[in-house]
Amino acid sequence: MSEGVGSFRRIVLSAVLASTLGLGACRDAGEGDYVNVSGKIFVFNYRIAQATYLLTLAKIRPLPDGSMLETTFENPSGGDPFIVRQKIWPMMDKITVESPPIKCVKANREYKVSMRLEDASGKLLQTIERKMISDVDQSVMPGKPLVVGPFYDTNPDKNSEDVLSTACPSS
Repeated sequence: MSEGVGSFRRIVLSAVLASTLGLGACRDAGEGDYVNVSGKIFVFNYRIAQATYLLTLAKIRPLPDGSMLETTFENPSGGDPFIVRQKIWPMMDKITVESPPIKCVKANREYKVSMRLEDASGKLLQTIERKMISDVDQSVMPGKPLVVGPFYDTNPDKNSEDVLSTACPSS
């Protein structure tokens, strides 16, 4: 009987040891990172004829007070990249980053997004680089908003000439 108890103890001890090591590995994974990208998409809002980049970040561990996130979005129409700086509040578990309106998004093309997380003094805490690819071409968007104003009134000018497709460089 004592042999069976000893065998049982070894099995239980092995299971406890394995779970303890597993928990330790989870806690230490990504120790240098504060946030990770949990979602990324291009948003095409056809009602207002506007497209944007949209990323969500999940907090992995607490951020220092006064942290700032600077996100640089590649400009699909060429030109200078778009830069968005925003304060990250310590109580936020999820962080949303949206670009200004963009034009000329092409389907199946990579667009670069870079993020710099800094503390209140400007010290770099983390960098994130991502490529984003749209499965839809922005040519599906109307050239003018279909609606205007806070009550989504029909845009009286919506049937005017579509200028979006002629304003984009060919690539």
